[in-house]
Amino acid sequence: MSRALPQVEPDPSLPPRVTVYEVGPRDGLQNESGVLPAADKAEFVRRLAAAGLGTVETTSFVDPRWVPQLADAEDVLALLGADGRGPRRPVLVPNVRGLDRALAAGVGAVAIFGSATETFARKNLNRTVEESVAMFAPVVERARAEGLWVRAYVSMCFGDPWEGPVPVGQVVDVCRRLMDLGCDQLSLGDTIGVGTVGHVHRLLEALGAAGIGPEQVGVHFHDTYGQALANTMAALRDGVTVVDASTGGLGGCPYAKSATGNLATEDLVWTLDGAGVETGIDLDALVETSVWMAGRLGKPSPSRVVTALAGG
Repeated sequence: MSRALPQVEPDPSLPPRVTVYEVGPRDGLQNESGVLPAADKAEFVRRLAAAGLGTVETTSFVDPRWVPQLADAEDVLALLGADGRGPRRPVLVPNVRGLDRALAAGVGAVAIFGSATETFARKNLNRTVEESVAMFAPVVERARAEGLWVRAYVSMCFGDPWEGPVPVGQVVDVCRRLMDLGCDQLSLGDTIGVGTVGHVHRLLEALGAAGIGPEQVGVHFHDTYGQALANTMAALRDGVTVVDASTGGLGGCPYAKSATGNLATEDLVWTLDGAGVETGIDLDALVETSVWMAGRLGKPSPSRVVTALAGG
């Protein structure tokens, strides 16, 4: 596939290299109305890896009754074999039962998912924030004992559809409690996409004051109001070097209907390529993967870069 290239103008305010944490196979596909075959999901992961995505979140071990789109987690990992294991192939686990399934499947990394707000904690996990942290404690302890890398997601860091604006101090408190369990990395989720650049700076500054520096943080922005890329660049200028993105802009949140798709990986890579920031990702191969997945899903990709480079 031939394409236009962005003019490279190195930006010294950005880190020289950024790790893209690809969430399309998990966060992207879990919000689709249809269910793809396990073979297609495994092929999606393989294509992403071949395009240079080093870290790919492959699936979820949440109760299949709640996320039927990912009920075939064991099948997908069995199809992937060694390609689905190791510290750069994390899976989502909500509790000890989910961790048991993940360990039986041979994973090397897991992610837990908390909430900065009480309402979403109850809707997503049927627990209070306090109860959620207590539920995660044995998960993290056992995962670390088994030698797994552990990530902590925190949803609703910038706003909640039921509670409105979320105080920065409240977000920092939940983040600190989850990291104190022994997690390796924190992902800040703008679940409904209402964050703004100034808000990003303020939250990262507050986290730093609480002992959670940008080297421990990834950012996860949804693009509901078209702010995901701007917010991501703001975070990078504050020292963050891990960005969650979803190939083709797939995603949303099944428990927050106002949430739209994630930041498209292609849009992020185009911007970083133009700024002289290394990602190790082949944009041509990534666009081809998005076009392939759009065909499987029966709908076009919302990514602007995919639309431009794939000819519509």
